[in-house]
Amino acid sequence: MALTKGEVLALLNANPMCYMATAEGNQPRVRAMGMYKADETGIYFQAWKIKDVHKQIEKNPAVELCFNTKDGKQIRVSGKFEIIEDLALKKEVEAKRPFMTPIIKGRGGYEVVAIYRMQKGKATVWTMAENFTPKNYIEL
Repeated sequence: MALTKGEVLALLNANPMCYMATAEGNQPRVRAMGMYKADETGIYFQAWKIKDVHKQIEKNPAVELCFNTKDGKQIRVSGKFEIIEDLALKKEVEAKRPFMTPIIKGRGGYEVVAIYRMQKGKATVWTMAENFTPKNYIEL
């Protein structure tokens, strides 16, 4: 399925829940995550610096994301995360995710918040109808 970068970003924003794979040594680690946003500047996630996922990303920033849409598309995105230390962005994320406030207040402030951005990721879209066709990659 040939989609444009803009179409992929729109699908990610419409379906922000995904599975994120990281690595810990030679062991893969996968967990469900909620993406914060995807736009022309990158794909953004928020986590906590005290979590294992953060330690894994610090050691190896290569990740793969797997999003699923309600109409049966699977979008896989691979790339590397960079850790963003931007207080204004952390406050923006908190404003849209109020569940974060008690954790920030109870754990010493915004220093506990981790923001990740993937730039230059590579996406591929899968559907059952195209199950055996060669992959088409979209640069993000």
